[in-house]
Amino acid sequence: MNFAIVHEVPGRIRVSVGGKIPESHACAMEERLLALPTVNTCVAYPKAGSLAVTFNRTEQDRQTVIDELEALDPLTLTKTDSRELLVRTPRFRHLFSQLANMVLAHYARRIMLPVPVKVAWTIWSAIPFMRTALQSLRVGKLDVPVLDAAAIAMGLIQGKPATSSSTMLLLHVGEALEDYTQRRTESGLIRSMLTLPETVRVVRDDSEFEVELSDLKAGDCVVVRTGHQIPIDGTVTKGEAAVNQSSLTGESMPVVRVRGDSVYAGTVVEEGEVFIRISGSPEESKLRSIVTMVEQSEELKSSDQRHIEQMADKLVPWNFLLAGIVAATTRNLQKTSAALMVDYSCALRLSGSIAVMAAQREGAQAGFMVKGSKYFDHMAQADTIVFDKTGTLTQAVPSVREVVAYNNWERDEVLRLAACLEEHFPHPVARAVVNKAFEEGLEHRERHAEVEYVVAHGIVSTLEGARVLIGSEHFVIEDEGVSISEEELDAIHSRSEGSSPLFLAVDGVLRGVIYIDDPLKGGISDVLDELRRLGFKRVVMLTGDNYRSASRIARIAGVDDFQADMLPEDKCRVIDELQEAGHKVVMVGDGVNDSPALSRAYVSVAMGAGSAIAREAADIALVTDDLHSLIELRRLSVALEKRMKHGYSFTVAFNSLLLALGISGVITPQISSVLHNSATIGISASNTRHYLPKSSSIARD
Repeated sequence: MNFAIVHEVPGRIRVSVGGKIPESHACAMEERLLALPTVNTCVAYPKAGSLAVTFNRTEQDRQTVIDELEALDPLTLTKTDSRELLVRTPRFRHLFSQLANMVLAHYARRIMLPVPVKVAWTIWSAIPFMRTALQSLRVGKLDVPVLDAAAIAMGLIQGKPATSSSTMLLLHVGEALEDYTQRRTESGLIRSMLTLPETVRVVRDDSEFEVELSDLKAGDCVVVRTGHQIPIDGTVTKGEAAVNQSSLTGESMPVVRVRGDSVYAGTVVEEGEVFIRISGSPEESKLRSIVTMVEQSEELKSSDQRHIEQMADKLVPWNFLLAGIVAATTRNLQKTSAALMVDYSCALRLSGSIAVMAAQREGAQAGFMVKGSKYFDHMAQADTIVFDKTGTLTQAVPSVREVVAYNNWERDEVLRLAACLEEHFPHPVARAVVNKAFEEGLEHRERHAEVEYVVAHGIVSTLEGARVLIGSEHFVIEDEGVSISEEELDAIHSRSEGSSPLFLAVDGVLRGVIYIDDPLKGGISDVLDELRRLGFKRVVMLTGDNYRSASRIARIAGVDDFQADMLPEDKCRVIDELQEAGHKVVMVGDGVNDSPALSRAYVSVAMGAGSAIAREAADIALVTDDLHSLIELRRLSVALEKRMKHGYSFTVAFNSLLLALGISGVITPQISSVLHNSATIGISASNTRHYLPKSSSIARD
């Protein structure tokens, strides 16, 4: 590994790698060096791209550390127990040891070294700060590193190297504390989000079956079809598919993956079918996708967070202007130094990012994952919430009430063929049909050709040369032209009794109807009432189901308005109309047919048991199907908005007070710096507090 020694004392070395260190690499570096018997502490600073190591004070031990650093290969660092490294909570004892070494070394030099040596040491230690400041100035940036370097230089100009040395100590201490706080918050977030799908479809010995994800073996082949999420990293061995990789790359357009191409966990097959030879472990694959999401969430900041950070950047030049005015009017270098000792940027940036990560961590504990802080912002401001019906307002496990055969078919053959077709797709209705066949012991080996899923309509395939259809009344009768008499259709409607009929036709002839009971989720009326109390002015239900079923569910749930027999484009149209009317809309859905509407909403929420495409399209994903999580989501979003604004106000007010006291000579620059850094750490630590009361769903976890 390429690195440069930027600071060294007997028994301690600090190196820089010349750029930011990925969190996974930082953790792995620490573990590798802490494994050496000569090393006492090792702390990586990912943002600063540096590593501080303390070790036994012998030249041999120093060389051992140097050799290990040179041997580190960034490309292979995360291959060793990456899950444990990334979710590991930073250890306080290492932080304490690191801070103690800093302070003891500082005062030991001050007491024991001759003045000329102390001056030389201070100048040498200041070089990294000056180098960083020059890099900023070279690209036209007047930022916090420039401010820090100016404060250090001011002490040297005054002939007070002790002041400059103390300033650098405080900066190092602040950096260590800030990094520890941020890493602790981030590790908690990653741990809380580390959940894996339960089952995958595996092909072994020319047979396809479902297995637990944990039962996958090296060399296994998994098959992933339209609407499903790729559960693990691997290589395509057969098939072709359009894969949505936006969760990893941010690119919304799907990419085609064929034999020989690599595919990654967390991505979604939008169209097609691929057979994948797995590589690595399921947990490592999932962990990598989570870490990527956490890193990308930095790019999806809320308007409050962006405003605060922009203000922080704009305040740095004012520090310099203030220092210039003080220098010109007072001719007092100490007061001028005081104007350079306090900045707003670090506190505002750090406390804001920690507040967001704490909210994401708490959200994951409460049962939802938010892909960026701006979606908290949107959720707090939304005034209208739109629900899909099946699998969202109704239970995620609908059941088959009745199977009726028509035109000389047997009832069991209807259910067997329906299950054979539906088992390829993740929709709750599909699972209900498959489960019913399983309960009755009806084997349904595949006799049909490749199945095609027509979004929001049904399934098309061929069986022994005959065209097979299964889906809604609209799809089978109106779109596909299957002939059913008015009397027969009326009888089907009367028999439904509020259930949703699923039509099966072969070669244009109706062969069966499967009645699906779709019971409402428990306590849904209370959930909707609480959402209204929390500020939602309108609750709407949109469904592709028939009017009779939709009307019954809407009445029982207590929605303000509903629309039935809707296609995906119809749902998009309604969302657009609501937003054009000035409403900020939350869309909650679970199916492939919901994904277009989810992508159009102001903020979108996908159910935990929903399709992978819906979860990919959504801004927020529920871990479970408990809609009580929406209540916690709304409360958390509002609480985060309030905390961000309070943190901004406090930071500006307190640091402005420090500047005033320092410039007036009431406190010294050193005291000003101590109080400034203490306040930064204090408000950052405060932002790790829980947002929601212990009586919430978090307390039940």
